[in-house]
Amino acid sequence: MKTAQITRYSKQIHAEVIETTKPEIQANEVLVQVKEAAVNPLDLMNIDGSVKLIQNYRMPLVLGNELSGVIEAVGSQVTGFEVGDAIYTRLPVPKIGAFAEYVAVSADAIWHLPSNLNFKTGAAAALTGLTAYQALHEELQMKAGQTLFIPGGSGSFGQMAIPLAKAMGLTVIVSGNAQAKSRTLAIGADQYLDYRTENYWDVLSKVDAVIDTLGTSAIAHELAIIKPGGRLLSLKAGPNKQFAVNYGSPKWKQWLFGLAGAKLDRQHDKLASLMGSCLFGLLVSNYETLRPLLKQTILCLPLIQRRFHWLMLMRRCAM
Repeated sequence: MKTAQITRYSKQIHAEVIETTKPEIQANEVLVQVKEAAVNPLDLMNIDGSVKLIQNYRMPLVLGNELSGVIEAVGSQVTGFEVGDAIYTRLPVPKIGAFAEYVAVSADAIWHLPSNLNFKTGAAAALTGLTAYQALHEELQMKAGQTLFIPGGSGSFGQMAIPLAKAMGLTVIVSGNAQAKSRTLAIGADQYLDYRTENYWDVLSKVDAVIDTLGTSAIAHELAIIKPGGRLLSLKAGPNKQFAVNYGSPKWKQWLFGLAGAKLDRQHDKLASLMGSCLFGLLVSNYETLRPLLKQTILCLPLIQRRFHWLMLMRRCAM
């Protein structure tokens, strides 16, 4: 079968299409014929080694994190799935490889493809959808009636997060470019700010939570609009020493992450002196079992076994 793989980490894309043997499945796995595989920024990070201190892959590495396909064979211990079932998945982090004609994957890491998704949309749903679900339910623990702001939320993450947030009963405010305004409002956003004509920090105040998609440079403005006790969750700010400590990394990795996150830690200290106590922590999301999640008819999201995604969680505490 054909696979797209790399033989080393590189800042340039040197993926090659290589012929390999079809994988054999274990008793707890299924063999999936891949119909569609999604490409997202995480694949570039796998190529250039940006996440190798968290997950260092053996080479050669077959790329690709999420896919949709049809089950071709079922292991002896697998229940709930049959040959011919259409499925989708965010592959477990230690065993990615969606850019292939076939994959062997644990049955705990797949779910039936919902009827409202086709193979193309299903392949693109799992990773981003899971990130949005975890952000809203598990990290931010948002409740009906609260207000959420997503700066830069007109992209793919926002398209997942907005309907989920509305299904939770949240008021959702988004900033982005003018071209995305109508479609963002159409999927449920309550307010849309054009970043070219409006500074959100001049317009908004006392929101309950912010999901940052812009990165470290925006954190000061984002924290300024959060009410005391509110939370900021960053999808872009990189891991720091506290992440390595929480993750149980060895001392040498803690030192390296400390260097990488020093700028953010200094910003935290400055903000804390201005606004009172703030909590910054980098979190790893672990799932030992998979269970399907149905959100009305919006989306069916699998919670993938041992899915890791670093998130920066910041709470602005009462002064």
